[in-house]
Amino acid sequence: MTPLIFHPIYSQLNLSIKHRFPIQKYQALKDRLVAAGVAPSSFVTPRVLDPEQIKGPLCPDYIQRFVDGALDPVAMRRIGFPWSRQLVNRTLTAAGTILAGVLALEKGRALNLTGGYHHAYYDYGSGFCIVNDLFLCALNMLKTKGVDRVLIFDCDVHQGDGTAKLAQAHSGIFTLSIHGEKNFPFRKQLSDLDVALAKGTGDDEYLNAVEAALNRAIDEFKPSAVIYDAGVDIHVDDDLGHLAISHQGVQARDNLVFGCCDRAGLPVAAVIGGGYQRDIDALVDIHFCLFRAALGL
Repeated sequence: MTPLIFHPIYSQLNLSIKHRFPIQKYQALKDRLVAAGVAPSSFVTPRVLDPEQIKGPLCPDYIQRFVDGALDPVAMRRIGFPWSRQLVNRTLTAAGTILAGVLALEKGRALNLTGGYHHAYYDYGSGFCIVNDLFLCALNMLKTKGVDRVLIFDCDVHQGDGTAKLAQAHSGIFTLSIHGEKNFPFRKQLSDLDVALAKGTGDDEYLNAVEAALNRAIDEFKPSAVIYDAGVDIHVDDDLGHLAISHQGVQARDNLVFGCCDRAGLPVAAVIGGGYQRDIDALVDIHFCLFRAALGL
């Protein structure tokens, strides 16, 4: 049984009806999985992360000011959410990606029904990202005996800039980002391997790039485990993506990633990443590709 990390708080954030972040998609995705026959016992509830646990890997002052609601308005605008106690609790629970990493090492794979907050840096947040769950997950996996190298494979359409910057000082973390060249963040960071794709890139070119980059990282870095950010904002209908990947292309990508990792004997902790269609049902259909690939649905 593949563990699925979920908490109702993932979709519990009071945002204006015009807000760009599709907060409803997490609960809708969980409901879709249940309707598809996924057993209730597959779902694992993460605990709220203690802020003290992440002070050190992340800036203690930044974390404390966020928890206390003391970040200045400029910092909150950069994040893109209004501050609330609800936002703090959601953020610290959404870091359930750390739990996904633990369970992936035990079970071979595990998936978080949120995650991929890759624009969060050491001392500030950006682009709807406050705490970098991918980086924290990698650090925690590296504490496990026999795990000395972790690959963060980021297929969100936006470069994992915060992850790249955070991991630059950690030789045990290899960051690989496949993203839109002319898209947010407009000032890119240096990942261990960056693959920048032109606007309008289609299925064939995209899948070739994914396969080549993943195989290269596995062959050269020889990771002990993989953290996979399966962002679907690459989809042709995504409002913020600018690539032209079909539904079938997204499914092929997710199948490819798990296939490559299985052949290499690598455990995978996956997160759903970005996706910004306003049609929540259509968006959930695209995110469902990850679970079809991982669970064989």
